[in-house]
Amino acid sequence: MSTEKPPVLGIIGGSGVYEIDGLTNTRWEKTSSPFGEPSDSLLFGELNGLQMVFLPRHGRGHRLPPSEINYCANIDALKRAGVTDVISVSAVGSLRDPLKPGTFVIVDQFIDRTFARKKSFFGSGLVAHVSMAHPVCHRLGDHIEVAAKGVDIEVVRGGTYMVMEGPQFSSLAESELYRSWGCDVIGMTNMPEAKLAREAEICYATVAMVTDYDCWHPNHDDVTVDAIIKVLLANAENARGLVRKTAPLVEADRTANNCGCRTALEHALITDSSIRTPEMVEKLDAVAGRLLNAD
Repeated sequence: MSTEKPPVLGIIGGSGVYEIDGLTNTRWEKTSSPFGEPSDSLLFGELNGLQMVFLPRHGRGHRLPPSEINYCANIDALKRAGVTDVISVSAVGSLRDPLKPGTFVIVDQFIDRTFARKKSFFGSGLVAHVSMAHPVCHRLGDHIEVAAKGVDIEVVRGGTYMVMEGPQFSSLAESELYRSWGCDVIGMTNMPEAKLAREAEICYATVAMVTDYDCWHPNHDDVTVDAIIKVLLANAENARGLVRKTAPLVEADRTANNCGCRTALEHALITDSSIRTPEMVEKLDAVAGRLLNAD
């Protein structure tokens, strides 16, 4: 059985998500990581006794495009801050008619089509292979689903998130291809974020906020930034309300320490301990410290 550890809820999303009523003892802290600079400083706070940490994925003011986000530094910084659970709040396009703008989708699968991003903490000197068969935390998704019932928004449980490189939006041919693959929503940010959270043994769940119909829908205009921003602003209060309702469920969950996400590296480290490079071991002191410090 895992050692009892109080939950710390991390939120990765836009600036509007952390303007939550009741959030106290707030402070911005600049953090460092051996993997480089995170997107921004971390905002620490408390919500009814639950420790929370917010990270603006694109930086405050949205200064970083998806391909230039340092996903490794972001997840490593959250791990060093003690975060045990992460809720990712992301804008997406819909690939299904019923998923209209304003709908929130609690994603349960991904197809990763990104190609210009570092996708693992591990590498030469210390190799690891984690399972991504079920890439999000079902337990955390359950809490979000329950919380959503207390917020006046349309929420759908389950769906496949197609992650594209960007920053351009899809061509019509691409949009139709992804629909034929069975994808439900499309976005640019949740990979390799989800993979890195799994490597860091952090429970991770995605709330995908639908802003548009990409470009496939014959009765809707092609996606534009101004249309996305308009829906995002309308969704901001709903996102804050969902986080506010989810927080006490995370805080009260006494099963979390036995969640499989927390031991994802248990049988994943392949490199023999006798030949692991000191540089890699030191770099991974937060991500894989539970195992490396035990050797």
